[in-house]
Amino acid sequence: MSKQIQDAYIVAATRTPIGKAPRGLLKNFRSDDLLVHAIRSALAQVPGLDPKLIEDAVIGCAMPEGDQGMNVARIAALLADLPDTVGGVTINRFCASGVTAIQMAADRIRVGEADVMIAGGTESMSRVPMGGFHPSFNPDIFASNEHVGIAYGMGMTAEKVAQQWKVTRDEQDAFALASHQKALKAIETGEFADEITPLDIIEKFPRLGTAEVDVRTRRMAVDEGPRADTTLEALGRLKAVFAAKGSVTAGNSSQTSDGAGALILVSEKILKQFNLSPLARFVSFAVRGVPPEIMGIGPKYAIPAALDKAGLTLDDIGWIELNEAFAAQSLAVVKDLGINPDVLNPLGGAIALGHPLGATGAIRAATTIHGMRRRNLKYGMVTMCIGTGQGAAGIFERC
Repeated sequence: MSKQIQDAYIVAATRTPIGKAPRGLLKNFRSDDLLVHAIRSALAQVPGLDPKLIEDAVIGCAMPEGDQGMNVARIAALLADLPDTVGGVTINRFCASGVTAIQMAADRIRVGEADVMIAGGTESMSRVPMGGFHPSFNPDIFASNEHVGIAYGMGMTAEKVAQQWKVTRDEQDAFALASHQKALKAIETGEFADEITPLDIIEKFPRLGTAEVDVRTRRMAVDEGPRADTTLEALGRLKAVFAAKGSVTAGNSSQTSDGAGALILVSEKILKQFNLSPLARFVSFAVRGVPPEIMGIGPKYAIPAALDKAGLTLDDIGWIELNEAFAAQSLAVVKDLGINPDVLNPLGGAIALGHPLGATGAIRAATTIHGMRRRNLKYGMVTMCIGTGQGAAGIFERC
C-alpha cells in the first residue's frame, strides 16, 4: 500500500562556532565531542519532545577517520545521552554531507517511516587532514585523461573554472573582501546569536617546578575566521597557490575549519502531539554531477533542479547560502544563473566564516533557517559544489 507524502518540519537548528584549522581554539576539540555538543544543544531547544521517539541520527562527515570515524553518528548519539534505541548513520557526500543528511532525514519522515529524526554534520580539519590520513586513488583514474580530474586538487579545479568562465583575480578578491565585511557586520550586530550555541574551551597547563596543573576555561561564542584587517590591497599581495600564473589564492578560497551542526526534524503529527512551533519546512533537494575537473560549477545545475522540484523560481528565494569553496566558482555560478547579490550569503560565506567540510551543509542550513525568520523571508536555499564533480541544493520554507 502506498503512503501519502507528508511534510517534514525543522523544530531546532543550531551549530557550534567555527574554529580556524589547524591552530584555532578548537584545534584540540574532538569532532565527536563537537557533534555531541550540537546534538545536546538542538535537543535543548525542544525540551518537551520525548527523545525515545527519535528514530535515527543521520550525520554528514567528509573525512570519516580518526576522531570522526567508527560511525561518529551513533557514537555521538550515545555520548549525547540519547536512548539506546536511537540509531545513527554517518554519510559522506564531501562538502554536501550536511545538507544531504538533512535530505535523508526529511525523506524518512516524508515517506512515513519516522516521526522524529536528527540530522547534522561534523568535521575537524585540525585533527583529520584533507583527504584523510592515508588517501589512496584507484590507479585506473590515471590510466587516461577521461577520469584524471577526480585526482585534481580542489584549488586546481577552481583555477580551471576561473579560466573557463573568465573570472578575474580582481573579481575574486573583491568577492572575498565582501565575505569578510558581511561576516564582521553580522557578528557585530548579533545576527549569528540565534544559530550558535557557545562552547567552553578547557585548557590545562603544567605549572613548572610543581606537580600542579593550571586549568583555564574560555567561552567561544563567535566564529574565528572573519578578519577585520582584510583589504583589497592585502588580498592583492597574496600569491596564487595552485597554479604558477593562476588567480586563486589563500585569500579568495575557503578556510579550513572545525565545527558541527545539528537539526531536529519532525512530522506534523509530532508538531501537534507536543505543541511544537516549527522553524521551517523542508521543501526539496537535488544533486547533479559535472566533470570533476570543474567541480565548482556544480550548483549551476543543482539549483534549477531543486527549484523545479519545488515548483519555484530563483526570484522566489529570499536567502541563498552558496558555499564559498572558492570565489572563482561562486562567481561563475552567480554569473551563469543571474543570482541576485542582495540575497546571496547575507552574513558572509566560507571565505570568511570557514568551511568544516561535512558539517557545512548543516551549519549553513541553520544560518538560512534563522535568517529567514529574522527577515521574514518565505524561502531559503543552501547549495554548494562537491569534490569529484557534483553540486547539491536544498530548499527550506519559513513556517
